[in-house]
Amino acid sequence: MSALLKLALGVDWISDKMGRIASMAVLAAALISAGNAFVRYGLDISSNAWLEIQWYLFALTVMFGAPIVLKLNEHVRVDIFYGKLRGHGPVFVDLFGLIFFLLPVMGLMAYLSWPLFVKMYQTGEMSSNAGGLIRWPAMLLLPLGFGWLFIQGLAEIVKRICYLQGRYEMDTHYEKPVQ
Repeated sequence: MSALLKLALGVDWISDKMGRIASMAVLAAALISAGNAFVRYGLDISSNAWLEIQWYLFALTVMFGAPIVLKLNEHVRVDIFYGKLRGHGPVFVDLFGLIFFLLPVMGLMAYLSWPLFVKMYQTGEMSSNAGGLIRWPAMLLLPLGFGWLFIQGLAEIVKRICYLQGRYEMDTHYEKPVQ
């Protein structure tokens, strides 16, 4: 299990890097949006490519940001009883959710999105908008993001098992969102 734990921590490191890329994509999208609004309304110049690059950056933000959110235990969950559990209870609920929900769904999504990416790449599919961009880079984010979220899910399973064995310390604190 020691080798698996080291591998899981390596996955965490990569997810951290992906999270930084996602945060830079948010900033880039905001700057492009502001610049595009200025150029469009201030100078009366427009380009669909600038709008589409914002969508691509948003896709990058979501697909690269999801694994770090899972790693940080800040993902959305249905909080019927999870917040009331103590001790190892939340860890067992996490393991159940990771094994029976996250892994199958992310595996399926990665599997289903891969052929779509390949088709777009092979055909060089372009946006139907005038001045639009090629679509395969955005489509590539789907299998990459779902695949890495699957791998991060495996890392979370390893860390939780090691936690239950007393071989790894992790923060199991969960703060119910304020609404």
